[in-house]
Amino acid sequence: MRPVVLRVFALTILAALLAACGSQPARRPPPDPDYTPGGLYKPGVLDGGPAIPPDIAAIPEPVPRVEPLSRYGNRSPYTVLGRSYRVLASAEGYVERGIASWYGEKFHGRATSSLEPYDMYRFSAAHRSLPLPSYVRVTNLENGRSVVVRVNDRGPFHGDRLIDLSYVAAAKLDILTQGVAEVEVRALTPGEGPVLADAPTPVVPAPRPDPAMPDFGRTWLQVGAFRDRRNADDVQRRLLDAGVDRIELSRNQGEREPLWRVRVGPLAPDAVQRELERLLRLGFDAVTPIRE
Repeated sequence: MRPVVLRVFALTILAALLAACGSQPARRPPPDPDYTPGGLYKPGVLDGGPAIPPDIAAIPEPVPRVEPLSRYGNRSPYTVLGRSYRVLASAEGYVERGIASWYGEKFHGRATSSLEPYDMYRFSAAHRSLPLPSYVRVTNLENGRSVVVRVNDRGPFHGDRLIDLSYVAAAKLDILTQGVAEVEVRALTPGEGPVLADAPTPVVPAPRPDPAMPDFGRTWLQVGAFRDRRNADDVQRRLLDAGVDRIELSRNQGEREPLWRVRVGPLAPDAVQRELERLLRLGFDAVTPIRE
């Protein structure tokens, strides 16, 4: 009987040990150094700016300085939405023109690709290929305004956009209302100042309601902006097939070539959030509110 007793005792001890191990809390693994987030936004929140605009002129632009590469967000190549991208070895000499858009409250406080929190009240930006961090001067080719931003995030990954700007950077370039603009992005090196010597800092006027038109019915949801008319037609067709009405396809003459915009509206204030959620469910996750 003694071997049987010993066997039962051993099995009891083993079961207790297994139960103790199973009750230990799971440890969260450290962040992957190759981390490149996508879609880190607040669900159900309409992207846009704050209810009370800040004094943009009082916010200092970043001064280019030497910084080590971020541990996160610099993997090359990396893949987002089934497409691969490569990160440049250096930002030196980088100059490119393209479409700029902006992002605001929907992403405020959320982690960027460098794991720094996105702050829409700082002059920052997202770019697909510049090293993180980098400093660039962005110039609005439609009005000549420029701003220095620190690139600390990846994107944009929709359409043919070149750079995504923070709320205050977009305000300084005066593109909040139209949502997108043709810009030049030029890399800066340490020692290059944030403000042009002969260009005063533009003051962004507070938005004023149109006296000829009540505020309601002057809000659109921009689904996309494209240089290729065929891409705009395709988005319009998808919206029509999904039963979306009040679709506008407009042509805006840019610096080099036309820009085709697909918008839904105008919408009354109580319909904006509802229509936004509907478009998100349909897979249009790059919607930008436009108020005129």
